[in-house]
Amino acid sequence: MDTKSLKIRLQRSPAVLAPGVYDALTALIAERAGFEALYLSGGAVSYTQFGRSDVGLTTAKEAVDTLARITDRVSTPIIVDADTGFGNALNVQRTVRDFERAGAAMIQLEDQAFPKRCGHLENKSVVSQQEMCGKLKAALDARHSDQTLILARTDALAVEGFDAALERAEAYYACGVDALFIEAVKSAEQMDIVCKRFGPRVPLLANMVEGGKTPVQSAAELSERGYRIVIFPGGVARFVARKLELYYASLFAHGTTEPMRGEMFDFDQLNELIGTPELLAKGKKYSE
Repeated sequence: MDTKSLKIRLQRSPAVLAPGVYDALTALIAERAGFEALYLSGGAVSYTQFGRSDVGLTTAKEAVDTLARITDRVSTPIIVDADTGFGNALNVQRTVRDFERAGAAMIQLEDQAFPKRCGHLENKSVVSQQEMCGKLKAALDARHSDQTLILARTDALAVEGFDAALERAEAYYACGVDALFIEAVKSAEQMDIVCKRFGPRVPLLANMVEGGKTPVQSAAELSERGYRIVIFPGGVARFVARKLELYYASLFAHGTTEPMRGEMFDFDQLNELIGTPELLAKGKKYSE
């Protein structure tokens, strides 16, 4: 599925399952697995580029650069987390243009105040509904193509309560956004209320965070509830971090990678995965 077809795909069930990626290699492996879309979160960029928490340390340039390297390598549509838009409405417009040029299929904007933090951390704060509506309208005006989708996220549930989050989502939908994301719903009952109210009108995104505030369910279960996008944004970073911890501990203890060989690609296998033979063949063609 190419970038432009994501808008059409979201009009039907089942939900699109978009795994988290954080660089071109993870995106390539996820694409080869067959996913219809991929998700690049600000948290994943912060974890992997800086070894730091998702507390607003990532800048727009770092996120855009990461996205550009991914879209240069894969053709699967990328849903990208643009955090708060990195400033006011004018900053949002620059952010949207930069992400669109870098190949984003869908750009997510949230209503947290800056500096933002992971949606499943405590003590978040949000801007006013009026300010966020202005930022969303600015985003919609800034994009060059209506095939570049704008996803509005509200973090108000943890700050103002569930009813306030629903009210904000209604206002954001009225701005003309392409999809909605009510972050950190706390129960299946809340999920059903969200889906009943908004599902028939606009694609809804469900965020699955291992150990987070929202009950983790499968893409099939969430699709049945009425969601049309399901993301597991940070699972790959948590998985890789655990595996790397085991790898480095083993290498330090044994002085060799031999105990871990069964868990690794060898030299030729990795080159096959990343397309080295095809790349060398292309280079040979141009040298003749």
